[in-house]
Amino acid sequence: MSLQNGLSALHMEMPEKIPRTEYSAHFHWNLVRKVTGIDVGSKSPQSVKEQASQKFIKEWDYGMFWNILTHNNVFDGKYTKLGHAEYMADGEDFSAETFQLLEDPEDVFTFDPFEVYGIRDQKVLTAEYDQNYDLMCRSYPDTANMTGIYVTCISGALEILGWDTLLLAAGIDLRGFGEFLNRYEVWISQYFQALAQCKAETVMIHDDITWTNGAFLAPAFYREFVFPAYKRQFRTLLDAGKRILYTSDGNYTEFLQDIADCGVHGFVFEPCMDLDKICEQYGKTHVLVGNADTRILLMGDKEDIRQEVKRCINAGRNCPGYFMAVGNHIPANTPVENALWYNEFYEKYSRR
Repeated sequence: MSLQNGLSALHMEMPEKIPRTEYSAHFHWNLVRKVTGIDVGSKSPQSVKEQASQKFIKEWDYGMFWNILTHNNVFDGKYTKLGHAEYMADGEDFSAETFQLLEDPEDVFTFDPFEVYGIRDQKVLTAEYDQNYDLMCRSYPDTANMTGIYVTCISGALEILGWDTLLLAAGIDLRGFGEFLNRYEVWISQYFQALAQCKAETVMIHDDITWTNGAFLAPAFYREFVFPAYKRQFRTLLDAGKRILYTSDGNYTEFLQDIADCGVHGFVFEPCMDLDKICEQYGKTHVLVGNADTRILLMGDKEDIRQEVKRCINAGRNCPGYFMAVGNHIPANTPVENALWYNEFYEKYSRR
């Protein structure tokens, strides 16, 4: 049922039950252990983790599984590492390691991705996307699956440069930084061409273009450099018949129409965006995913959580492509009881 609900919503066909997805609940091990009965934790063998995650996703009735393949692995170690704060159970994702690819922001203006990273074999890239999609379908057969890319434009620049160099370069010469993005777009288009040829019907396009309060560069810059790049990249996918879902962290409300005009079929967004407004403007035309506030699950009581679920469900009830989800994650420090209440209320209210 979850698979059919997910596919129906992706095709804007108003399933009887509002489908859901979550982004990391399946490795909140205390929650997974409670839901599945499998004795699993952060130190468990990978095979046990995979078994437990698969059972959890089935139990929580995911209609869609958010997934990308292409991340900073495409840069062959030639990127900027900013370290990583503790997020996962037992801090297994914490990293204090940092290194900078470009020390001088002036070097951004002559940076040539083809010179640094080279040309990729299209057949190999397409095969990798096919393998990733096949793996997802085998692992999560009851969900609508996809493959995709994380480093589309701004996120690619951030992985290469890091925040300090990115912002300094943009401050020194905004047009020069835009020309850097243009060169990056040409290079990363190799991956879009491969995505277009792969077997997945739906592709996830990720690009963190804003902060919580909105754009961190002038809106005119996005409209001159970022969205024209999107149109060229996405045209390759659209011509191949792909359905495009778009994800950005932060508040990208002011750019929703710009992104819609690039041809995407749906938006994934965080709680800092106005769900009621988005549903009103795009609920009949686009897939919408989100936006329950993770802070309410973390710190609220049962009634707070009930009201948050009702808020999202009520907003999305008349939107044929709406998916319930906690934005942006259910982290490992979320009380298990609170997560269970969230699921209880989702099941209670999700029937249309």
